[in-house]
Amino acid sequence: MGRPAVFLRFSGCNLWSGREKDREKAICRFCDTDFRGVDGIGGAKYSTAQELVKAVSANWPKTKHAISPYVVCTGGEPLLQLDKELIDEFHRNSFEIGVETNGTILAPENIDWICVSPKANSTLKQITGNEIKLVYPQIEKSASPHLFQNMNFDFFFLQPLDDKNAKLNTELSIDYCLKNPQWRLSIQSHKILGLP
Repeated sequence: MGRPAVFLRFSGCNLWSGREKDREKAICRFCDTDFRGVDGIGGAKYSTAQELVKAVSANWPKTKHAISPYVVCTGGEPLLQLDKELIDEFHRNSFEIGVETNGTILAPENIDWICVSPKANSTLKQITGNEIKLVYPQIEKSASPHLFQNMNFDFFFLQPLDDKNAKLNTELSIDYCLKNPQWRLSIQSHKILGLP
């Protein structure tokens, strides 16, 4: 939190189509992100890794301070599209790369920061990384925090589920973290600050 970054949101997800009519049958039913299409800010289809990196570079703030450029690849599910060619092109252009993934696809090598956000009823393949960020609570027992606590991650975060019970979910997340100090609270600060 607080580090300048360009968020690169890929369209498409392997756990939900993004269409409301499909939500009840989806593996992940609580997604609050619009990852369909390319009509968002800066949205487009890019033919080459070079074109995409150029577009991301154009959104990196021009500053007199020496801050390493940082791109966070998210989605939908970014690992459906983030490949070795794109990773190499970002690195050639001095970008550090973070990824926020549901963990159902193994991450390619040379990603600088891996954040896995497991979803209930999915098969977790990426079981190592820098952080695990579990949306909490999820109704299904297959997303209980204790199932992930022995995995090889540097940081363990609970993020309160942002639905009609957001206040209660925040209280439950705080309570769980207090009782299980391996876990830390993660909040969606951009929503609190009113940022897109």
